[in-house]
Amino acid sequence: MTSTTSEQRPFHAADLGTLAVIAWSGEHPEDQKDMPFLLAYSLGDTEGGPESTAEALTTLLHNAGLPIGGPLVDGSRVPSMPVSLLVEADQAVVNMPQVNAQCPVPPEWLAAVKQRGHAYFMATTRAWPEAKPGEKVSEELLSQFAGDEETLLNAAHCLLPARSLRS
Repeated sequence: MTSTTSEQRPFHAADLGTLAVIAWSGEHPEDQKDMPFLLAYSLGDTEGGPESTAEALTTLLHNAGLPIGGPLVDGSRVPSMPVSLLVEADQAVVNMPQVNAQCPVPPEWLAAVKQRGHAYFMATTRAWPEAKPGEKVSEELLSQFAGDEETLLNAAHCLLPARSLRS
């Protein structure tokens, strides 16, 4: 007999290594309007390497109720979801249990999130050591990593309503 449990797995933020978030926007195929995207990933830079950070991210996402490789979760329909997005002063801040990550966002991203009211958030367990926070990532490298099947299948996908301090 199989049973499911809502039991929280033990999580230690240090096991994530360097957690980074990158923002971009692009045309969404369903409506040809820009969609603001956020991608969270680890550099895989802990003693246990990428396998250890993948395990830590898996636990973090599980504890937040975000299924890896599962369906898209619409945060506006899950008011108790412990993941949120704050957009303020040209920054996006993703808040998750025990972890906050932020990144600068370009003007076109801000325009897209203002129009839609949410961002497409993807958190992958796949390490991306080449994309260090604060360093420029080319559109080509971003497209290769974010669009790679391994990245997509090892990620949780959700729409996060955008909130601001000025609401």
